[in-house]
Amino acid sequence: MLSPRKALVSAVAAALCALGLTAVAPAPRAQAAVPDTIPLTVKNDSGRNEPVYLYNFGILNGQQGWADANGTFHAWPVGGNPPVPAPDAAIPGPANGQSTTIRMPKLAGGRIYFSYGRKLVFKLATGGLVQPAVQNPSDPNRDILFNWSEYTLDNSTLWINSTQVDMFSAPYAVGAKLPDGTVKTTGHLKPGGYNGVLNTLRSQPGGWGNLIQTRSDGTVLRALSPLYGVETGALPAGAMDDYINRVWQKYSTSTLTVVPDAARPDVKYYGRVSGGSMVFTNGSGAVVTTFQKPDSASVFGCHKLLDAPNDAVRGPISRTLCAGFNRGTLLTNSTQPDTNPANYYKDAVTNHYARAIHAQMADGKAYAFAFDDVANQESLVSATDPQQAYLTLDPLS
Repeated sequence: MLSPRKALVSAVAAALCALGLTAVAPAPRAQAAVPDTIPLTVKNDSGRNEPVYLYNFGILNGQQGWADANGTFHAWPVGGNPPVPAPDAAIPGPANGQSTTIRMPKLAGGRIYFSYGRKLVFKLATGGLVQPAVQNPSDPNRDILFNWSEYTLDNSTLWINSTQVDMFSAPYAVGAKLPDGTVKTTGHLKPGGYNGVLNTLRSQPGGWGNLIQTRSDGTVLRALSPLYGVETGALPAGAMDDYINRVWQKYSTSTLTVVPDAARPDVKYYGRVSGGSMVFTNGSGAVVTTFQKPDSASVFGCHKLLDAPNDAVRGPISRTLCAGFNRGTLLTNSTQPDTNPANYYKDAVTNHYARAIHAQMADGKAYAFAFDDVANQESLVSATDPQQAYLTLDPLS
């Protein structure tokens, strides 16, 4: 199953890099079945009596830009250095208890932002749109309650997901209606799940409660991802070191088998720690890739020493390792990925942010780290010939 975090072609990947987005550019289909735009209904069940603002950003024919409420695409003007203010792309959203329907064009790398109370601040650099970076104390959006969904819509299929990769904030769910009238949804928390996640972080020793950002009026705005926690010092830089060391020790005397593609169980790679690095070989014994021992930031971010290029070998192995480190399954199962969620987050040293979020999701699915789609644990709706998309703003309770 393709998703906004599973497949990137090189041309789209370059454009997305400038935007800071992740989404799929699916293979073209023989005939367009989806109209140029489809309706997106945004329902406000938040219980908050504040104005809501919507934004729809993405890439069309290689150009970055924004869509208005009618689904008309507008390319961003040229940015500057330092960045200059972007055009006001805000769309008025629904009041509490109401719904608003806008049009959703065919975009790759799409993001639907929503904010409460205040409009978001966007600027344009020479490389394109500057996304909010609330881990930065000086970011103009730091004190705004907001969140976003990711999507790609092409000639035949909609992929839309909720995401907590960067932060856990104002909750929402996504959905799509199929031609037969069936509606598929994901992203809803359990009743009390929003506070459940925050309370789990507050009670977890080791600084996990420091990920939570609160506004001066007492409003809880978000919990940063552990990657940003490490980068800002909110979470200790060595939060995962003990687990990483135990993994390296185990596979210095035993073999880790990685089967990265469930559809091709015959393709296996074998990892063994030698000279301080984990060396992977194929079935013929040839070395295919090598990983240095990762640090906590590499694990939480699934990058740096766990880089995952869009290739056929290293990327799939790295994705699998990243999921195993974050879920804590590398010591309990020598064949990865472990596809049983009952085995996840059992070690005392684990990604407690991801653990808390998954535990409070109504269907157990979330994008709590970059490759949470390994073993299909992601909060994704994939709909062929979609008739309508949905975004539901849920209560902060």
